[in-house]
Amino acid sequence: MNYNQFNGQTPPPYNGGYQTGALTRQVNSVMTKVYVRMFIGLLISAFCALGVASSPSMIHAILGNQLVFWGMLIAMLVMAFVIPARAMSMSSTAVFGLFCLFSALMGAYLAPIFLVYKLGTITSTFFITAGTFGAMSVYGYFTKRDLGKLGTYLIMALFGLIILCIVNIFMKSTTTQWIITIVGLLIFVGLTAYDTQYVRRISQSNLDPAVSDRLATLGAMNLYLDFINMFLFILRIMGASRD
Repeated sequence: MNYNQFNGQTPPPYNGGYQTGALTRQVNSVMTKVYVRMFIGLLISAFCALGVASSPSMIHAILGNQLVFWGMLIAMLVMAFVIPARAMSMSSTAVFGLFCLFSALMGAYLAPIFLVYKLGTITSTFFITAGTFGAMSVYGYFTKRDLGKLGTYLIMALFGLIILCIVNIFMKSTTTQWIITIVGLLIFVGLTAYDTQYVRRISQSNLDPAVSDRLATLGAMNLYLDFINMFLFILRIMGASRD
């Protein structure tokens, strides 16, 4: 996700205990909003996925109609680029509302996983993903190492992975599919740490409340996408191991 609109702002200088305390409270406030909103997004996706999966008519409407299926995918791709690009020109409420809509579409789009995998496999995968995500997010939050260069490499690798996915649609290679799964999982494990550190660093800047609120939603969306992608790659591995 693009945070470039915040790059012009630098963290305030140290000026005694009061300044440090205020900065800590600001960072904690932003990060709390990030995780709460990410959790809300995951809940929306879960309820939408379960709702669609439990309705044969909804499943038929999505899987049985290519226009609807691809339309949802294209809509999510457009929103993934438009929301961060236009966030500063929208109200905080609008940004959060679009994130909730994005989460609902994602949930509906992922509903077929309940038809492919057993509920036990999905549940265990969720907890494995949550544990992995939590560990990497904690690392990204507390590490003193600058993960900026790593993030650049991971984003480049992600674009390469997308191209490989498109190529494999025509190749239909099982070996390539497993390479995509393993590499994709490693990319999003790394991006979780990078995105956490990036949001934390930006939240140390001199941000007014409206800007920090939008930042919290953008950070939540970014970490939400890291979690969802990590979940899907682990689910593919777990599902295959139990076949």
